[in-house]
Amino acid sequence: MKLNSVWDEVLKDEFDKPYFKETMSLLEEEYKNYRIYPKKSDVFSAFRLTDYDKVKVLILGQDPYHGYNQAHGLAFSVKPGVKIPPSLVNIYKELNSDLGVEIPSTGYLKSWADSGIMLLNTTLTVREGSPMSHSKIGWEFFTDRVIEALDEKKEPMAFILWGSHARSKKRLLKNRDHLIIEGPHPSPLSAYRGFFGSKPFSKVNEYFIEHGENPPDWRIKC
Repeated sequence: MKLNSVWDEVLKDEFDKPYFKETMSLLEEEYKNYRIYPKKSDVFSAFRLTDYDKVKVLILGQDPYHGYNQAHGLAFSVKPGVKIPPSLVNIYKELNSDLGVEIPSTGYLKSWADSGIMLLNTTLTVREGSPMSHSKIGWEFFTDRVIEALDEKKEPMAFILWGSHARSKKRLLKNRDHLIIEGPHPSPLSAYRGFFGSKPFSKVNEYFIEHGENPPDWRIKC
């Protein structure tokens, strides 16, 4: 298992653990017998696009989109040309209201990943049409360790936890110098319960400026 990045050193112990090997073995069978998203080469995209030492912000999602050709390894993001999902539409609305960032015509968030915003799902794969179908195959042990590793960074870090699932991971965060933003999920079912108007993006920017650091670039480049 190689990510060809600093993550290889940070996570080297995880790759050798029995649970991880069992997860990888199970996934091989899943890919043989079902349509699994994202495709194999994209499962670890969040790590390859945002290396450990470059992460400024972690936005935590739950599991990948389970529809055809949507998921590509970044939480909340979809491939270029794919219709923007409702939760991401609401994220864009709040981003526009908060920072005045123009609402883009794409749901492809690679530019965020390139800017140090890691978009991590706690479960990295899913069967087509079956949400949370891989939530109990071992991914949670792996991504919990990723969250802990980011919390161990000495540099300023911001964690954005939207919804009850993401907020449950707050227990892993021990570094009081880091910023933790909690709130309702941007889903249409909950966005009007406090997500809209929460100004998470400006809060992140203010945090980094206060710590003498450049904030991430929230603009979405098509």
